[in-house]
Amino acid sequence: MQSEGGLNISDKSKIQNPNSRFDPITLEILWRRLVSIVDEADASVSRTAFSSLLRDAHDYTCMFTDSRGQELVQGTFCTPGQAGAMALGVKTIINSMPLEEYRPGDVFIVNDPWLLAGHLNDVCVLSPIFYKDKPVAFTACVFHHSDIGGRVSSDNRQVYEEGLFIPPLKLYDAGVLNEPILNMIRWNVRTPEEVTGDIRSQVAANHVCSQKIIEMLEDEGLDTLDDLADEIIDRTEKSMREAISKIPGGVYPYDGIIEGAGKRKDITLKLTVTVKGSDVSIDFDGTSAQVDWGGNVVYNFTYAYVFMAIKSAFDPDIPINEGAIRPVKMTAPEGSIVNCKFPAPVAARMQIGHFMTEMVFKALANATPDNIIAESGGTPAQTNIFYGKRHNGKPWLTMIIRGGGLGASSRMDGHHCAIFPANGANTPVEIFESDTPLIVEERSLVCDSGGPGKLRGGLGRKMVIRIPDDKLAPQPPTTIAMQAGRFRYPPQGLFNAKAGAKAQFVINDQSGDPSGLTLCQSGDVIQFHSAGGGGYGDPLERDPEAVAADVFNDYVSIERAQEDYGVVIDPVTLKVDLEETDKVRGSRKKKQVG
Repeated sequence: MQSEGGLNISDKSKIQNPNSRFDPITLEILWRRLVSIVDEADASVSRTAFSSLLRDAHDYTCMFTDSRGQELVQGTFCTPGQAGAMALGVKTIINSMPLEEYRPGDVFIVNDPWLLAGHLNDVCVLSPIFYKDKPVAFTACVFHHSDIGGRVSSDNRQVYEEGLFIPPLKLYDAGVLNEPILNMIRWNVRTPEEVTGDIRSQVAANHVCSQKIIEMLEDEGLDTLDDLADEIIDRTEKSMREAISKIPGGVYPYDGIIEGAGKRKDITLKLTVTVKGSDVSIDFDGTSAQVDWGGNVVYNFTYAYVFMAIKSAFDPDIPINEGAIRPVKMTAPEGSIVNCKFPAPVAARMQIGHFMTEMVFKALANATPDNIIAESGGTPAQTNIFYGKRHNGKPWLTMIIRGGGLGASSRMDGHHCAIFPANGANTPVEIFESDTPLIVEERSLVCDSGGPGKLRGGLGRKMVIRIPDDKLAPQPPTTIAMQAGRFRYPPQGLFNAKAGAKAQFVINDQSGDPSGLTLCQSGDVIQFHSAGGGGYGDPLERDPEAVAADVFNDYVSIERAQEDYGVVIDPVTLKVDLEETDKVRGSRKKKQVG
């Protein structure tokens, strides 16, 4: 996610460059203009995209590079997994052919998971930007398409089962649409109007970005973006290195366990973060090998969430571009679950990949405790895919992304229902019901799901969906595919805090299997409970009045207020009984010391 921070022009050590063409004020203005350009392209998507996953949940990323493929700017509200992977992948794609072979009006399309963001649903559309007959930049956007064909399930055994694989192809050749490619896509997906409409939205976003870049070059009298890019990227690298150098040098290891999908065995994650001067490296030696279900992660996607953790922990205000990436190196054994080999199944890569940020945070917990958060219930984001047919036989498909409680930090309680470390939004009920024949009966916060701590973890969310049961016109079967986690292991707290609640998947009051495909019939009622975030710090140190406020807001029950926080609440007035609270907490603290 692009920082809103500037280029630190007030710090003289970061701006003095005798060879610079740009004075500090001009540079800051140009930087802000570049950010506004990509954000305008981003905004065009919300006006033109067909699927609610894009319009409402914002599961897409826009960015542009200089002529050499170096990332220059990404959208303010982009998705870190897509953005971080694109920074590596788009550069590779751009440099796969000589610059002089690009032509005005060319538009490329590709969804190779190993080149880009890790699964087939993330489709990239890339365009060169020409000015004065020369390619001066490239603009690209990745959309998470709800449907890319294939068997929509996390238990596929190879990528061939997961949908249509598109190598880098010209969707437009010098401005002329390649109809056979669009037809090939159209005939391989369940909802062709939506998918092709979203692809056209991608082309439009790139067009917006291209036009605004050209306008800026004309306004500023520039023939190229490369000089400006060098200045921005170099300054960003210096800022990133200064931030890294403030962290105590050393080797910070962490071993973790991530649950496999359904009843599959656990995944072992081993990583070592090494901070040396202004460089940081992350090594995954010893991590589990790739598996025969869709949780495998490609190198780019792993790097994206590792980078997010490093930047968030060291300095979240530094702009994100090629310069921020340069000091962060990562190694991962080929064939491991965090650097899988083709043709491994990768559709559910977020079930493992989203944990990378959390694992790095845990490794750095003692090195920079004030800059990390506890484990989150939205890690991984709970992806629910629903599809079936309407009464007239027309197929429908939709996807929603659901967050859980955010982990608490040293500064504040965790937010409720946050999608972290991904950066999406919760789809409104009204949109979901208009896209499907399904009915949402409840969407509510789950009391007592936030991990107790001095700072409380965010609450998880309950969502109840019913398949209509009209006896005269029964609803055709609905298939649910899930990509989720936290069913076995709840999000843990930090520094003597407690864990949040686990996730649940319930069908007609019976536990369901959160892996593979679930076929639901007319009248079935499905419940999704997302996990709560872990707490931060000792719960006995939480302000009693904050606990009382939680009870008043139905975030914490009276019983758990006393059990977890040692705070006694009067059930009638909902006020803190200070005398009894002092007794309970005093007794608990004596036991802790003893």
